[in-house]
Amino acid sequence: MGSCNIDHTVGDTKNKLESQKDYLPDNLYTESSSFLDGSPSQEELNELFHLLKKYDLSSVEEQEERNSKIKALVDL
Repeated sequence: MGSCNIDHTVGDTKNKLESQKDYLPDNLYTESSSFLDGSPSQEELNELFHLLKKYDLSSVEEQEERNSKIKALVDL
């Protein structure tokens, strides 16, 4: 993912998660939602936001790569 200078809020990231819900595996959606209910750092919020950004437009291979990165992030 390219880096971005914008810090995303929990609200922004939850909205992005909701917008991609239909495209994410159910378990990843649930785990990501729980993760956001905790106390993620700003760096974690930004990373999750960018993994979710344009997820629906990504190829299957790209989605699988993002799934692995999301799982690694939210399973910390």
